[in-house]
Amino acid sequence: MAFIKPLFPLISLLIILSSLANGSDAGGIAIYWGQNGFEGSLAQACDTGNYQFVILAFLSKFGRGQKPQINLAGHCDPSINGCTGLSSNISSCQAKGIKVLLSLGGGAGSYSLDSSEEAKKVANYLWKNFLGGTSSSRPLGPAVLDGIDFDIEGGTTQHWDELARYLKDYSKKGKIVYLTAAPQCPYPDAWMGNALNTSLFDYVWVQFYNNPPCQYASGSITNLKNAWNQWTSTVPANKIFLGLPASTQAAGSGFIPISDLTSKVLPAIKGSPKYGGVMLWSRYYDLQTGYSSSIKKYV
Repeated sequence: MAFIKPLFPLISLLIILSSLANGSDAGGIAIYWGQNGFEGSLAQACDTGNYQFVILAFLSKFGRGQKPQINLAGHCDPSINGCTGLSSNISSCQAKGIKVLLSLGGGAGSYSLDSSEEAKKVANYLWKNFLGGTSSSRPLGPAVLDGIDFDIEGGTTQHWDELARYLKDYSKKGKIVYLTAAPQCPYPDAWMGNALNTSLFDYVWVQFYNNPPCQYASGSITNLKNAWNQWTSTVPANKIFLGLPASTQAAGSGFIPISDLTSKVLPAIKGSPKYGGVMLWSRYYDLQTGYSSSIKKYV
């Protein structure tokens, strides 16, 4: 009787290869937290299991000789050291493998960089007060954040590249300092253009909303797809994310219905080797709509 070689090893190999192929374009979800006191705690956001990144918004005051100040809306008052209790929440998120970052800037704030020296001072402040350095007055307590996000929408177009370099240099001290950014979708970004060309940014979540020339229009992905291709082919970041509002109330325009996102938009962009996933503004709106829960398996 002829010996028939078992097919199990071959079948197993095919399953593994198929899994790898299907997982090559798998992405994650990044969420902004901190600008609404009714969005629940940071720990609750991380407990959902929906997010790969949580970005604390914002350090909205720095530069021009100002004392840096964090603004977490209704969550806590940093002026009386009321935000140090977030340290345990941050550590809890990180224990789940979630990267927690601090976002600089925002759509409303008092921030700028007037010189290379000021960029260095701000980087030093961030290192000592939020990253791996030491300070007697860390606003969020002893927890060490994973990195810094640049949501620069005003102030100046200068010195952000230098701030990025100074921050990235701190990675040499041990723990990697991740750098991320949230530019507007018109390319190049009006504020961050030079900095984004430095190859220093690990993840870039492009805001494909409040920008009709490059966002999704009902039934048409053309403008979005063209802008996406330009960002992914030009910006030297590790991964690019599709930045979206989590509800129609979260932005003036650019909301994409879940069915359109999953059936039209994501299939058109996930083939890019730089595809990283979806960024949502913000946790408050996501809590109202359940957007991240609905799209997670498609991202």
